[in-house]
Amino acid sequence: MTFRHIEAFRAVMAVGSMTGAARLLHTSQPQVSRLVAQLEVMTGLPLFDRSGSRLSPSLDGMRFHAEVDRAFVGLTSLEAAAARIRAFGAERLRVAAMPRLAGGLLSRAVARFKAEHPDVIVAIHSGDDETVNSWIASGSCDAALTMIYGDAPNSRLDHVLTMDCVAVLPLDHPLGSRACLTPEDFRGIPFVASPATSALQTQIEAVFAAAAVDMTITAEAGLGAAICTLVSAGLGVSLMNPLAAYEEAKVSPIIIRPFAPALPVRFALLFPPDHTRGRLMRAFGACARAIMLEELARLPGAVNQAVPEAFGNGP
Repeated sequence: MTFRHIEAFRAVMAVGSMTGAARLLHTSQPQVSRLVAQLEVMTGLPLFDRSGSRLSPSLDGMRFHAEVDRAFVGLTSLEAAAARIRAFGAERLRVAAMPRLAGGLLSRAVARFKAEHPDVIVAIHSGDDETVNSWIASGSCDAALTMIYGDAPNSRLDHVLTMDCVAVLPLDHPLGSRACLTPEDFRGIPFVASPATSALQTQIEAVFAAAAVDMTITAEAGLGAAICTLVSAGLGVSLMNPLAAYEEAKVSPIIIRPFAPALPVRFALLFPPDHTRGRLMRAFGACARAIMLEELARLPGAVNQAVPEAFGNGP
């Protein structure tokens, strides 16, 4: 497998045809077709579904393309580094978070940081927790805001605060009359779960197993917004981090209740495992920490549940 094979595959995915990919790569259509066919043999995957002259990515092709894009993150960062070295350009920070944090806390942290450091270029990247962790572990990003359930990823972690997950219910749900919910309350109740492989769902299932309560999972969703939409539509109840729950409660008709035993979620800053934090990264970390503490402290129950730690005390 060579770079030419991957380049041809990415071009076809980008423009949707062999002919268009050939124009993009300044080569011939037969050459692109040959490279893609060879790549399918090498990978053992049918990367495209073919119907006459029509071409569409297969499910395997879309999954492979996602992995290819992740690999190209490193190449893109090398190109950007070379450009900065040539131009002696401004300092640059690459920060990341899951979609909710990227569009909320991280963006507001960057806005405050830019007000104090206007010459620094800050690039925000958004992805699922696994992708964000891989960006940090590989050094593709300099820092990330994250929510951690269970064990921490292979990165340098600066814990900011810990809160407990909450239960979310439809507005007219009978459990809404309870002050605090437990696994026993959810026995036989339809449940909207996080993805089965997620750290949160693993923690939830462990709590229910310890209480000898079988979960009645009726739907699964990866985003807090999707979970709350399904809950408000009456498909079930759920457990989720309090930040997502209270933000979604502004637009979705849901009830939020405490849940016991505690399902803690740690809000933290992540840095590459071998990264030496200079003055700039320390300044951004302090700014991000301040934003997280200010905004999360406004959530109900945050005063008693928050456990702040000084910046820089992570492993």
